[in-house]
Amino acid sequence: MKKIMCAMVFIVMSITMNSCSADSAEGNESDTTTTDEQVITSYNYNTSELETMQLINEYRVSIGLNALQKNNHISYKCEEHNKYMIDNNVVNHNDFTSRSNNIMSVLSAKKVGENVAYNYKTSAAALKAWLESAGHKENIEGDYTHFGISVSTDAAGKKYYTNIFVKI
Repeated sequence: MKKIMCAMVFIVMSITMNSCSADSAEGNESDTTTTDEQVITSYNYNTSELETMQLINEYRVSIGLNALQKNNHISYKCEEHNKYMIDNNVVNHNDFTSRSNNIMSVLSAKKVGENVAYNYKTSAAALKAWLESAGHKENIEGDYTHFGISVSTDAAGKKYYTNIFVKI
């Protein structure tokens, strides 16, 4: 019984320590209302963000898809979500509808998808995990034109990834 409990604790800890999830939305006129209509034009990308975007584009091109254009407004929305996840010690898609509605309204986007991940030390490890998950892979290989990303580190040194894909 003790071995079973230890195994269960290990499985739960593994899932918690290396978690990620995917979500997506397609817009229509009835769900594009938002209170924050300002386009964010400036974003300072860190090395991990630039590397992750490069790896995603290299993967897309390697399978015959278009490279995505980075967008500062989308990255800012990703950063807002990372701050939320860090402040609340969670990994989730809370308020994805609000983020996607803002992006659809401000950028006239037609489709929005989101991947999040936690506790991957490298960009390559995060991308590998996303590609091994059907929902994440679908977003990475999706019919998108632009993307944004935020890779933020909490006080304990754990990385949070939010990656939003957009078709404009």
